Amino acid sequence: MNLKERASLAAHRHLAPLSARDRDIFGVRLDRYWTDLTEGLRPPYGARRDYESSVARLVGLLAENYAARPEELKLLDLRRMVDPGWFQSERAIGYVCYVDLFAGDLEHLPKKLPYLEELGVTYLHLMPLLETRDGANDGGYAVRDYRRVDRHLGTMDDLRRVCSVFREAGISVCVDLVLNHTAREHGWAEKARAGEKEHCEMYLTFPDREMPDAYEATLPEVFPETSPGSFTFDRELGRWVWTTFESFQWDLDWSNPRVFTEMTDVLLGLANVGVEVMRLDAVAFLWKRMGTDCQNQPEAHDLLQALRACSRIVCPAVVHKAEAIVSPKDLIHYLGTHSRYGRESDLAYHNGLMVQFWSTLATRDTRLMTRTLTDFPEKPVNAAWATYLRCHDDIGWAVADEDARAVGLDGFAHRAFLSDYYAGNFPGTHACGAVYQQNPKTGDRRISGTLASLAGVEAALRSGSAAMLDFAVKRILLGYALMLGYGGVPLLYMGDEIGLLNDRSYLEDPEKSPDNRWMHRPPMDWRKADDRHDETTVEGRLFSGVRRLVDARKRTPHLHAATPTVTLDAGHPHVYAFARPHPTGTLVALHNFTEEPQCVDMDLLREHGIENPYDRLTDRTIRGSDGEVALAPYQALWLVEG
Repeated sequence: MNLKERASLAAHRHLAPLSARDRDIFGVRLDRYWTDLTEGLRPPYGARRDYESSVARLVGLLAENYAARPEELKLLDLRRMVDPGWFQSERAIGYVCYVDLFAGDLEHLPKKLPYLEELGVTYLHLMPLLETRDGANDGGYAVRDYRRVDRHLGTMDDLRRVCSVFREAGISVCVDLVLNHTAREHGWAEKARAGEKEHCEMYLTFPDREMPDAYEATLPEVFPETSPGSFTFDRELGRWVWTTFESFQWDLDWSNPRVFTEMTDVLLGLANVGVEVMRLDAVAFLWKRMGTDCQNQPEAHDLLQALRACSRIVCPAVVHKAEAIVSPKDLIHYLGTHSRYGRESDLAYHNGLMVQFWSTLATRDTRLMTRTLTDFPEKPVNAAWATYLRCHDDIGWAVADEDARAVGLDGFAHRAFLSDYYAGNFPGTHACGAVYQQNPKTGDRRISGTLASLAGVEAALRSGSAAMLDFAVKRILLGYALMLGYGGVPLLYMGDEIGLLNDRSYLEDPEKSPDNRWMHRPPMDWRKADDRHDETTVEGRLFSGVRRLVDARKRTPHLHAATPTVTLDAGHPHVYAFARPHPTGTLVALHNFTEEPQCVDMDLLREHGIENPYDRLTDRTIRGSDGEVALAPYQALWLVEG
């Protein structure tokens, strides 16, 4: 009996009670994704004596979850198989929020549906909501139980109802699945500390410092201020535990196939509740290798391909989003390259676009942005970027030294300048942010702050300057035009659409005060949201501006994620340009990153077949003069042939 026959036999007992058609559907999908699955599993596990039995057990688990999948979700699977690029649509708009800060709890979340529909949202990322440890929990990323919703937010049945309500409204729910680690208080870790060998083997632990010291010779520190080093001695366990992030977050040992099987079961369980997008957290760290930084290892990509194959077999309506904040040359592989082309994750964060937006706002010079994004690797046609201006995390200055040198900058000095600028410590800055996690070894300093505070709204309101405020609002809308037009699924972070400022009340909470990222996680201010239709207010100017951009995106087919994004040399140091070549004609987007009017030569547009430029953002023809197209301060244009 070969491996596939053995695996099919393991699936049979779970499939036997199903209809013949359901059994056939599972069999067809297993055949289709068998190669993806086994090619992903063989590199990390193929040399083990229990490899074949592990694969057979896994396929049995897939069949069990398929049999348990609700009928309405099986119908969704069929719909998505007919339209596999559903998440790539130009109509896709994402929104990111903490449930408690946005609506109180899951029970009350559906009451906010009209607000999200007004924004045009089709994708709702609910920030970590699974049961977390008490006390410090890294913003919810120290999970104690993957099968329970945090008691402050509701129950798994509440999540099931939320997914159903939002699905009926055309909104797909996204939930975080933390893959690299669990909380020290997770049941597996508790059993490990109780002496159960099989559970201890699910984590990376060591009897002494010999191996940790050898690994740490090449490991960077993630939280150098609050959690230096990558290992923690646990007195109860009597061993050193690998803790990449915080001392209470224990890294799982993904070289143990049981970890893969258990986490697959967790993922499929969430899918059967109705979650449609899995944000796979900290995927760059899954595999450890001595002598490296233990990030982006080949086996991590093998595992992600196998995990995606499991979803395709059981719940093809679900897409995977890789949370890998790494360099462009490493990032592209999380969407699948070479033999894994288009077979790994469906979405990944375009960290480079976010960093270049903030860098260019500070310098008013687009040459670094143009250089960096021109060289950005091309994604698989069946995948998409998640574009964003900020998220729940800090901003790290991922500016490569070679890119900086190419435009006459020193990389280290430029990164230092950006930290000073956005911390509010540089002359003439418009930003009100704060340094997060200064690393004395490398000089790295990351930045915290809301979109509005970093873009100048807070400083403008303090000064009482109407002109400063006008520029701040325009900077934000410029960023949204860039994010919405570049390609992929644009993600709006809760409250940014109405200009919420830094919230320093976190300092009053002992559990949050050591982590200044909470300053840019303010609770939704629904009183300010009530002003969203009054364009004499900041809230109204931003909300209406975002609405107009979203509406323009939804009626612009050039912005489908399968359409390539090609950075152009605008021949201008203050204007960033890209093209979206489409069967109906090319769209050229222009972005003025300064407080002054700028002009772009019409020849740039003519090269792309645009003789009579028509702006999709304002639905009007642009009348150039003297062979140039004019842009107002911080203006964006989406130009097509009129």
